[in-house]
Amino acid sequence: MNKGKSNKASTLSKQAMIAAIYTVVSVCLSAITYGPVQIRISEALTLLPVFAFGNIWGVTIGCFLTNLIGFFTGANILGSLDIVFGTMATFLAAVSTYLLRNIKFKGMPVLSVIPPILFNAVVVGWELCVLINGGFNTVVFIAQAASVAAGQIVSCGLIGLVMVNIINKNTVLKEMISDK
Repeated sequence: MNKGKSNKASTLSKQAMIAAIYTVVSVCLSAITYGPVQIRISEALTLLPVFAFGNIWGVTIGCFLTNLIGFFTGANILGSLDIVFGTMATFLAAVSTYLLRNIKFKGMPVLSVIPPILFNAVVVGWELCVLINGGFNTVVFIAQAASVAAGQIVSCGLIGLVMVNIINKNTVLKEMISDK
């Protein structure tokens, strides 16, 4: 196998691993992954693009699979809305995380935490508002967006930053998750 094919296979394998971890963690913790009050622990992986652009795809596919499984098992109350819009929110958050990766405070990409919180608060907050209220209502939207943001703060702001710190300190992990 030539070097180009080897690199493509390695990148594809890494993204499949990220997607699988996202999905397994989400499904195993389905009681807190789906619903009007949620802490999707797997969203911590949305910070992996700080290490490599390619990680955007693993996180996005993992979110898509999680939302698809949630839809087909009936666990995800947002149903097909979340397959499209929830996945889109995670994709946009992962891209934005990548774009903010070089802005660091004390070596940590702290600003990279903001996109997953904001995109999911707005998008999933809107989904929940429409589902619960039967249409858009500002008060219900604000309450749902705040609830989703709180879960994202736990997932990305706490767990995600700890994960990034651990990866940064471990050269083997950092090499595994990077595009190199």
